[in-house]
Amino acid sequence: MRPEVMVDLHQGDCLSVLESVVPGSIDLAYIDPPFLTQKVHRLYTRDRTREFSFNDLWTSRNDYAEFLYHRLRQVYRVLSRTGSIFLHCDHNATHIARVLLDEILGPQSFRSEIIWYYRRWSNSRRGLVPAHQTIYYYTKSDSEYTFNTIWEDYSPSTNVDQILQRRARDGYNKVVYQRDEDGNTVPNGGKKGVRLGDVWDIPYLNPKARERTGYPTQKPLLLLERVIRLTTNEGDWVLDPFCGSGTALVASKLLGRNAIGIDISADAVEITRHRLQIPVKSGSKLLNQGRGSYRNADEDALSLLRGLDYSPVHRNGGIDAILKEDLRGTPIPIRVQREGETIVEAAHKLHHASNDKGALVMFLVAISQQDYLPLGDDLPPGVIVISAPVSSIRKHLDVLQNPSHQAAIALDAGAYAPTAAAGDVDGASFP
Repeated sequence: MRPEVMVDLHQGDCLSVLESVVPGSIDLAYIDPPFLTQKVHRLYTRDRTREFSFNDLWTSRNDYAEFLYHRLRQVYRVLSRTGSIFLHCDHNATHIARVLLDEILGPQSFRSEIIWYYRRWSNSRRGLVPAHQTIYYYTKSDSEYTFNTIWEDYSPSTNVDQILQRRARDGYNKVVYQRDEDGNTVPNGGKKGVRLGDVWDIPYLNPKARERTGYPTQKPLLLLERVIRLTTNEGDWVLDPFCGSGTALVASKLLGRNAIGIDISADAVEITRHRLQIPVKSGSKLLNQGRGSYRNADEDALSLLRGLDYSPVHRNGGIDAILKEDLRGTPIPIRVQREGETIVEAAHKLHHASNDKGALVMFLVAISQQDYLPLGDDLPPGVIVISAPVSSIRKHLDVLQNPSHQAAIALDAGAYAPTAAAGDVDGASFP
């Protein structure tokens, strides 16, 4: 049975609170300080009943560096001889944090620069979309420290059959498969996988995640659990001097580690205390099954759209793709009719799935013409039925994008019918 763990939670400046912590008593310090963003971070809870915020404004970089330096000195003092420090930052302060860590612990104590990689919604800012944060990993000793190897699956491109064969260097210092005196390859034993690398693909907390509290900059439990598993054992002590919403403390409790949390914000301490009483953890299909598990678009349907510039739509029963161009600022969804599905049924599925996306027109690619009915009440408004996708969609878009064209367009009413006869669409013989 796992021993009961202790969690000490303190409100106040960690600089003064740490003075009461016994020197050498902490096995892991996870430090997630302000990032020097020069912003006041605000976020509402999911039910919009409460706003949490914290100040990340500084008079200068030197002011920030001095703040961080004195607190890192205290963390170093309470760290055990075999202990580790993980300092979390982003591009605003990585250069400052690395210099301070090298000065306090020594460059020989540097173990890794971990890149936490994630995908988030794109934004309108010009330039590359930020998709990672940095975690610097140092140990107090350069030779004796706790480290538990974590194994991952091989890459899909790895030839596992070859890995099971022992290798050696020949007379030209080239790596070759080792062979015995009879010329047979020598087995290399079983394989656990590959050792965990320094780029961690862990999803960012989405707005609907069960564990999300509404506190700004909240980190996922999956990230902190990995840090804790990597460098501590059950019963060890974990310190988070900027605990925020308490993710490191909750992860410690779930993994049987003792913990000390400190934050200057009363709101942060209140959230952390509540989370410790009722721990909630979101699962990750991405980590359990890989990114490929999210790709379930119908490849047969998409093959009919070859030649168009589109984005495939996954996990949607009514839309197969959305064109990368828009119509008057609205998306252009596409669906391909399925075997055993009438055109009217397919049209209604497409229209229903596009309802909340503000689409003015939707293209339905008909694979069967036998059950086609004339345009009218049988088809939802805005749905255009075509047969040859590339040429038909291109022709219709050219009409729609040209305001001087005399096609009969009633987009404001939610319906569209081209001036060409309904039975003459790119060679399709529709009655």
